Amino acid sequence: MTKIYKSEVSYGLLLVIFLVFYGPLVPVLMKQEFNNKTLMTIGLLTLLFAFILHMFFKTRYIIDGNKLKIKSGFIPYKPIDIATIKEVARTKSIISSPAPSFDRIIIKYGKYDEIIISPKDKQNFVKDLLKINPEISNKISD
Repeated sequence: MTKIYKSEVSYGLLLVIFLVFYGPLVPVLMKQEFNNKTLMTIGLLTLLFAFILHMFFKTRYIIDGNKLKIKSGFIPYKPIDIATIKEVARTKSIISSPAPSFDRIIIKYGKYDEIIISPKDKQNFVKDLLKINPEISNKISD
């Protein structure tokens, strides 16, 4: 059976990214210095920001049989064998990952591997992992 979990999205994180992208253009736009270079820059930044929005809103965590599949936008990650997961815990890490939220969990698996994700329904996500591998150390608590 396949279960799909959507990612939680932090709009504050999106706002920070938006300000980083477009903030430097404010003085140029206030001076009304429109030229081809400015318009090309705005166009390129808008395409890049649209790509980021797509990644944020199309991140999914899929439990498919005994595999955890992670897909961020159209970018798939290497599937994780749920039998190799050792621990699931909350994290405050801001390291780049398929987790478009500040409310994140870290999954430790294999010998030294880990990935940070942010499913909306963390409790049921972890319960579903535990059904497949009851040996997982569950350090999630709401």
